Amino acid sequence: MKYRSFPKIPGLDVSALGLGCMRLPVADGDPGRIDEDAGRAIVNAAMEAGVNYIDTAWPYHKEESERFVGRTLEALGARDRFLVATKSPVWLVKERDDWDRFLDEQLVRLRTDHVDFYLLHALSATRWETVLRTGGLEALQRAKSDGRIRHAGFSFHDSHAAFRTIVDGWDGWEFCQVQYNYMDEDYQAGRAGIEYAASRGLGTIAMEPLRGGALAKVPDGVKDIFSAYRTPRMPAEWALRHVLDRQEVVTVLSGMGSADQLWENAAVASSAMPNSISAAERSLLDGARDWFRARMAVPCTTCGYCKPCPSGVAIPEAFELWNAASMFGDRDGKASWYASMYASRGSGADACTRCGACEPKCPQGIAIPDRLSEAHAFLS
Repeated sequence: MKYRSFPKIPGLDVSALGLGCMRLPVADGDPGRIDEDAGRAIVNAAMEAGVNYIDTAWPYHKEESERFVGRTLEALGARDRFLVATKSPVWLVKERDDWDRFLDEQLVRLRTDHVDFYLLHALSATRWETVLRTGGLEALQRAKSDGRIRHAGFSFHDSHAAFRTIVDGWDGWEFCQVQYNYMDEDYQAGRAGIEYAASRGLGTIAMEPLRGGALAKVPDGVKDIFSAYRTPRMPAEWALRHVLDRQEVVTVLSGMGSADQLWENAAVASSAMPNSISAAERSLLDGARDWFRARMAVPCTTCGYCKPCPSGVAIPEAFELWNAASMFGDRDGKASWYASMYASRGSGADACTRCGACEPKCPQGIAIPDRLSEAHAFLS
């Protein structure tokens, strides 16, 4: 296993592959019933492969993931073999005392007296306001001072502009976590965000390197592109190598569903070096990305310039889901997400009043009201 380190945490070796605990194997299709034996086998394989970073969070697996990690590390006698990361559920914070209350509960769930890497979960411009209003940064500093957490950072889901605001908003950040893969170089924080974080001394943890598994099970057209390379590689290896090629990325989180997947990904992380992808390899990765993008339903780059919408429509979010469903053939999954996260909350594309405020601001010249109507029809 290769190891890297965060600029602000020199001397601490972190495995290039991290074990994500959001997609553990479950029993009877119930996300709240983790398959203990299969899950423990994955953690044990991670330990044997040299993976030393394990990532969980309050809501994963219907709040069972942290408990599973705690039980498993205790049973394996492996707490000291892993850097344990978990995340504060910022969306549940209503008042100042909530920060300590959630952290203390997480320590109980994890069966430990400290968390090595503690993140404010899924920060956005709105949640950043919650952090500032309720003393979240002071709570982080207090928890570091009393030893309950070792290192503080945040994970992120919003625009690049919001990312820069948060990075610049506190000198105490030691790392950040963003979505990054060869399809999402310009999505949310993206490549520019990773580079900006590095300019501020922050190393990056990359999540969704396989885009929820979609880049591991690619269509035949993409397989044909990759088959032109002199050495056979699985699609997942191509995706992981793309992310690991960035020297700013310290560890890549993968939610592996079996011990076999763990060993496959660990093999990649044990050989991939920063800045090592050749021009020929880059050409094939670009070709795969172009293949997917040619199947985009709408040329939206999710830049967010169309926001805020006077009616509260989640414009780039709706377009991103439409595009993802079209590119990866996952209409049912994206439709379910659209219904639960946007349409049911009044921010779906059907809330568009055709006021036209968004169209002049779109760099891509998209006829946004018309395309929103199409997106809603497709996702509904």
